[in-house]
Amino acid sequence: MMATSYNAKDEDGHITVSGPGGGTLRSRKPENTAFKQQRLPAWQPILTAGTVLPAFFIIGLIFIPIGIGLYVTSNNIREFEVDYTGVDVSSPCFNCSQNYSWNSSRPCTCTIPFYLEQPYEGNVYMYYGLSNFYQNHRRYVKSRDDSQLHGDMDSLLTPSKECEPYAFHDKKPIAPCGAIANSMFNDTLELFYNDPNGTKVLVPLANTGIAWFTDKYVKFKNPGGDGANLTAVFQGTSKPVNWLKPVYELDKNSSNNGFINEDFIVWMRTAALPTFRKLYRTIKDAKVIPTLPSGNYTLEVVYSILCVNVTQHAFNPHASLWTSLSIWSNVSSSSGHHFVCYGTHFL
Repeated sequence: MMATSYNAKDEDGHITVSGPGGGTLRSRKPENTAFKQQRLPAWQPILTAGTVLPAFFIIGLIFIPIGIGLYVTSNNIREFEVDYTGVDVSSPCFNCSQNYSWNSSRPCTCTIPFYLEQPYEGNVYMYYGLSNFYQNHRRYVKSRDDSQLHGDMDSLLTPSKECEPYAFHDKKPIAPCGAIANSMFNDTLELFYNDPNGTKVLVPLANTGIAWFTDKYVKFKNPGGDGANLTAVFQGTSKPVNWLKPVYELDKNSSNNGFINEDFIVWMRTAALPTFRKLYRTIKDAKVIPTLPSGNYTLEVVYSILCVNVTQHAFNPHASLWTSLSIWSNVSSSSGHHFVCYGTHFL
């Protein structure tokens, strides 16, 4: 038999094996160091009433003012919603929603009058909303090519397999590819103020400044770089199946055209819930005060200028006007209630 001898101290983590051809084998025992034997200095707080109660009191004093501020701010936000689904026969958009054909060469326009009882001051935000539209579906969320959207020329001509079945059309690569881009929100909204003297005044809506800064300047880039001729760059590609216009004709403004078009960028940031709203336009730096005076207005909805997909109107599209004078424009009153409630419990 082969005999073994073991050093009781075993400071270096070795076992000595003696015998024919004896040698030294490495054991599985961790080395006798402070790190591997978990003897590093540590601080373990001792929770007592004298330490816990002041901490709760301080947290409560912090939460309650924050909650009150959020609640007051949310109450200063006004919202007006216009539903133009067109499912009711009495709706001005009924004919467009029922009779408009997906391959029609002429857009369908419906006009919805409404009245604002209170003036909207400061910055005004216009949103569009959809219900029962599952942008959070796993295959839908994956159906995009981020390299293509980042301006990579190789991905422009050879889209990712994740884009299937919207990767190629007529043997040409689709730009932008994928189901998300193919189902881009297709309606155009225009707002008019009906002046008491009978004049119909177009309210200027800004289509820039609606996307996240990181999306606009980091995640989305046009192939060829800034200042490139997009018509030449996208030569040999195909537009998405449900679009009437190619991506390089989304806007006459070169800084808002192609993959960096902000309407497109906003749509590509998928929603987490099936009922959602997305920022459509803003009214800032208005020359009149208030920004939107009380009175009669008209919302003109132009169906399918960008892309054609009438089935979207099964998802209850609607437009909303929001106004806010603070950075908390998207905070609901429930957030303030929660902060006040938690702060009270801490106290």
